[in-house]
Amino acid sequence: MAVVRPTPADPTPGLRAVAGESGDQRAMPPELGPDSIAVLSGPTFMYSDSRGDVPPGSIGGLVHLDTRLLSGWVLAINGERLLVLRAETISHHSAQYVLTNPAQSDLPPDSLGIRRLRYVGDGFHERVEMVSFLPEPVRIELRLAVCADFADLFEVKSGVRDRSAEITRGHAPDGSELCFSYTRGDFSAETRVRCSRPADRVEGDELVWDITLSRRAEWQLDLHVPLPPGMGVVEPVRGDIADVFHRRADDPVRRWTIGRAVLSSDNQALERTIRQSRDDLAALRLDLEVKGQRIMLPGAGLPWFLSVFGRDTLITAYQTLVAGPALAKGALLALARLQGEQCDDFTDEEPGKILHEVRSGELTRTGMKPYGPYYGSADATQLWLILLSEYWRWTGDEETVRFLRHNALAALHWIDRYGDRDGDGYVEYATRSPEGLGNQCWRDSPDGVSFADGRIPVLPVATCDLQGYTYDAKLRLAELADGPLADPDLARRLRAEAATLYERFNRDYWIEDRGGFYAVGLDGDKNQIDSKTSNMGHLLWSGIVPPERAGTVVRQLMGEDMFTGWGIRTLSWDDRLYNALGYHLGTVWPHDNSIAVLGMARYGYRAEANRISLALLEVAEQFGHRLPEAMSGFPRERLLFAVPYPTACSPQAWASGTPLALVRAMLGADPVDGRLVLDPDIPPEIGRIAAERVRAFGHCWEVEAVGRTGHVRLAEC
Repeated sequence: MAVVRPTPADPTPGLRAVAGESGDQRAMPPELGPDSIAVLSGPTFMYSDSRGDVPPGSIGGLVHLDTRLLSGWVLAINGERLLVLRAETISHHSAQYVLTNPAQSDLPPDSLGIRRLRYVGDGFHERVEMVSFLPEPVRIELRLAVCADFADLFEVKSGVRDRSAEITRGHAPDGSELCFSYTRGDFSAETRVRCSRPADRVEGDELVWDITLSRRAEWQLDLHVPLPPGMGVVEPVRGDIADVFHRRADDPVRRWTIGRAVLSSDNQALERTIRQSRDDLAALRLDLEVKGQRIMLPGAGLPWFLSVFGRDTLITAYQTLVAGPALAKGALLALARLQGEQCDDFTDEEPGKILHEVRSGELTRTGMKPYGPYYGSADATQLWLILLSEYWRWTGDEETVRFLRHNALAALHWIDRYGDRDGDGYVEYATRSPEGLGNQCWRDSPDGVSFADGRIPVLPVATCDLQGYTYDAKLRLAELADGPLADPDLARRLRAEAATLYERFNRDYWIEDRGGFYAVGLDGDKNQIDSKTSNMGHLLWSGIVPPERAGTVVRQLMGEDMFTGWGIRTLSWDDRLYNALGYHLGTVWPHDNSIAVLGMARYGYRAEANRISLALLEVAEQFGHRLPEAMSGFPRERLLFAVPYPTACSPQAWASGTPLALVRAMLGADPVDGRLVLDPDIPPEIGRIAAERVRAFGHCWEVEAVGRTGHVRLAEC
């Protein structure tokens, strides 16, 4: 009988979880639609359709700490759902829905003005306001149908287990409160819906009010769902809904943004995009306590990834260093605190390894999922070292570097001992967990790494980006060893190892066919995985590409098969699995492109870097100045506008960090020997760029550049 070899699509043959429980993303259902609205605060969000409703069975609902506390939330007048006039978010934590009634037998259409105001802060708050425009009094029935399924967020993305028999209902008989509770083993959750006006009736899980409205009379109802505290819960906004909406209430996010770097430009789209990025990154903050120190770092994205991630958090922190070091320091300390200490097959933990993802829902807390935390990432450890170096370069903070010395050496040990699984000098990955990820690079979907002919490689896989990161990490750690770590022998060893990796990589990964390009990886038999991918941009960023090959790599990335006009595709359209709507099979990811932009700028290809930057800024303008997590890979000249990936997170941390990385590349901003220096190449479409309160080396700087001329000066903070 033939032995079945593991692949990223089936990484542990015979041990995989039951189909439908993998937590894979599914397409957005039609009941929420493209106009769906989400409000968020830290690890909490409410996701609804444009009416403000959450139809049962959808991916919508109120989710807190990876548990869905509300799975149904539907408002109806006389048994019919409302009509949308307009709905918009007011801020990241608040939204307004302006509605009216449909035509009914005893109620003409547009007879009622209805407004729903909601925000997420110290709980979920909603205010329902109604006014009648009829000349005579009218009697109506207002009904709120509530469901609470307590689904784990992993289930919301795939298939929800029916917990109805285990959910206890303790509704107040006077109509003032609905209460749902659920317990399984050591896991418990509760949802309470409190009403400022007790309902006239409680029918099952529905609150019903019988209302008589006179002409121009106004009626108001406040609803409140309290939220329990937990890891990552930020200081919330709190107060009366009207005070929150009119910004009379204290807003910790607004307070947090005071003192951050401020950018101005002749290009208003750039200015607004940077402002939106700042606000989104503030909204995605998670509040952690590590060794008695309060730390802020961004959750990865709404709605699926409002949690601590390794790769996403580290890249976002790198992108945003140009605006200040706070997120970078928080990421370094928090991830060091959770660094792997032992070998654990179920969680893919290994000594020195930086985690992939942390979750706190039922499936994790009862041991069914390995996310408390899960370590299935082959690149987060190198990225942690890269960020440590870059943080030091921008701050000169030797004390923090020395404090993290043990973690840095443990990370290096992981790279050499566990990352290089077979001793061939390359970092490769393969999971040992029946719940583990098959691909553990940034292309982490099951088919994210494939041969040009569509075959899925056998494991373990050594993708090219992992080798680039490893090369960069060793050179950077050597610089730290020469500096604050004071270990010249380690520095010499690391530089020698990096030089060997550079030589071997450029021999083993380079493919002469199709004009010359780098293989996306080597499979378990050391065969070149010969698809052409955007990962080549990561190689430019890491510096592992010889200067004489850089031009070829840039031409490949900017070729018609790779560049859509909006950005670089994840996979060439010449490859068999190319799909403009495939997660890593032809989509365009802003963060992926920002890494390529930084890499092109590093090698002097500023015109190509600017072309990508301008295209992405145009995309942001189409989406309210917010870049989506990923876009479909359709050609620009065919569709004329950008199309988001169907289940793209928005906001998403490394997409929000992308505009800052683009500005850094245009400015050529770099910290050198305690000074901030510029080498600008500002495209004419942008004109002037100026920034205030840019923080580096414990000082504030003012920056201004036009074209290829720029200056920097110290300023008051």
